[in-house]
Amino acid sequence: MTWLPENYDKVLSNPILQSVLIVWGAVIIAKIMDLVFTRIFKRIVDKTETSLDDQILQLLHRPIFYSILFVGFSIAVKTAHLSEYLDFALLGLLKTITIIIWLFVSMKVLVISMEWASARAKNPFLQQKTLPLFNNLGKIGIGLFGIYFIFLSWEININGILASASVLGVILGLAAKDTVANFFAGFFLMADSPFKEGDYILLDSGERGYVKQMGLRSTRFMTRDDIEITIPNSVIAASKIVNESGGPGETERVRITIHVAYGSDIDHVKDVLVSIALGDENVLNTPEPRVRFREFADYGLKLQLLFWIHKPEIRGRTMDAVNTEIYKQFSQNNISIPYPTMKVLLPRDKDNS
Repeated sequence: MTWLPENYDKVLSNPILQSVLIVWGAVIIAKIMDLVFTRIFKRIVDKTETSLDDQILQLLHRPIFYSILFVGFSIAVKTAHLSEYLDFALLGLLKTITIIIWLFVSMKVLVISMEWASARAKNPFLQQKTLPLFNNLGKIGIGLFGIYFIFLSWEININGILASASVLGVILGLAAKDTVANFFAGFFLMADSPFKEGDYILLDSGERGYVKQMGLRSTRFMTRDDIEITIPNSVIAASKIVNESGGPGETERVRITIHVAYGSDIDHVKDVLVSIALGDENVLNTPEPRVRFREFADYGLKLQLLFWIHKPEIRGRTMDAVNTEIYKQFSQNNISIPYPTMKVLLPRDKDNS
């Protein structure tokens, strides 16, 4: 019976057997942790009102299972006393697989967290239209960290690579400074939201039209002449933009200034102007059109007709129709529109006097 303990000690001292036992232990521990996540933590997160923690828990329990498993495999590889090259290759491979798994999980957690935050937080930067930008920037950052840790797992010195990347970044930044300026301007335009796609815009240069497409580098407008204008975002960010579709709705108030001669029946003139506005199909009845007596001008009484239209793009043809009807109605009602005149007096010839 004395041979059993001695034989038993010899068996347990075998590195291969120890590695196998470590692997089995890692599998058992990983399975226990998986059960803890799927049962105990599941009961905890089910009590919360939000579904974000449920989604994150669903994403995390598998990576934790594989991470514990790979840690056990790494310890088993170290215990097996393999050759230095094989030991280095296997450990590097296990670390790389673990990093890649956590990279994908981190990206998924980032996406669902950003979507959850954008749906609830009233943040000027984190909005539905800026969400893809933040998601892409976050994924790039996570990917760079992942590459960094993968290099470390293979014991690659990245100081030289970082130095070269820094110099290359400076060179590219100087070469593409306009593109970089447009990128950041587009980012802040999306975050600040001075306009959105479909809005009717008056540009600083005088053009009016729809916002057709907003990009990170430029914004495209479609004018009333069906001409597409592409403007760099850095130019738009430094310009004055009038958003005629801004406010609570797309309705817009139109002002038409008229002068009538002194001595005109001003109440009658006001009634005529209001009836003209109400008679146009593009003019809204609510708010009701109104006329304001603005001032006693040099050559007449200055009045202003105010009315509302339902869309900014019909402003031009509505003003044309109303102005035409004003001219006709004033002629029919003998309402005089004053205008400056000049009287030339010529000196008389003394010989002919």
